[in-house]
Amino acid sequence: MSAAASRHVLDNPALASLTGPHARFAERRGRVLRYPVDVSPWLALPDDPDADDWADLAALAGPGSEVPLPGYRGEIPEGWEITFRAEGVQFVDDGLAAAPDPEAIRLGPADVPEMLDLVARTQPGPFENRTIELGTYLGIRRDGALVAMAGERLHPPGWTEISAVCTDPAVRGEGLATRLILAVAHGIRERGETPFLHTGAANTNAIRLYESLGFRLRRRTAFLAARVPEPETEPREAVAVS
Repeated sequence: MSAAASRHVLDNPALASLTGPHARFAERRGRVLRYPVDVSPWLALPDDPDADDWADLAALAGPGSEVPLPGYRGEIPEGWEITFRAEGVQFVDDGLAAAPDPEAIRLGPADVPEMLDLVARTQPGPFENRTIELGTYLGIRRDGALVAMAGERLHPPGWTEISAVCTDPAVRGEGLATRLILAVAHGIRERGETPFLHTGAANTNAIRLYESLGFRLRRRTAFLAARVPEPETEPREAVAVS
């Protein structure tokens, strides 16, 4: 069996999602896939991208565009500008006390403006106008206002990522994020799938929370973004990310 064939689906979860349960969202050029930009910024390179793949990525995104390259630790072609780099971690369910929450409500398209506002105020990560289409999103309201939410993002076969976990600063410390994580995890398990999630390696508070809930560190990863260069007449050699 080849190394690529033996890789776990969570080693390249965007690729596994866009060629699996989320194939209906996939925009493709060659071996490069991405979500529509109003759904998610995530895109997927093959495990062994070559010059043609980078050219396809550039054509798919467009000159001057900033593209996320989550988990990628290979070489970036010269001429591409690295615009963001941070270490990340990937956690998987290893004994969560998942359970529905009586106060959690399922959010729908009519709730998107409030969801976008909560995301803008709390910065849990990318959330676009159509991100809600990726899976189930649950929220908690107080006096009619949305004050906490969590939901599903990447969906490799057999797995679902918990994402967009955020709480209004006015109600932090009440355990709402924990309750919503466990409620979303319950729904994932009910489908016979396993929850997983990502966070920044420096986000020690989140890491402590996830470990206390029953998540286990599976792997360290990288959060990387790069800017597509303007077209050039001559190809350039690749340079190492590190």
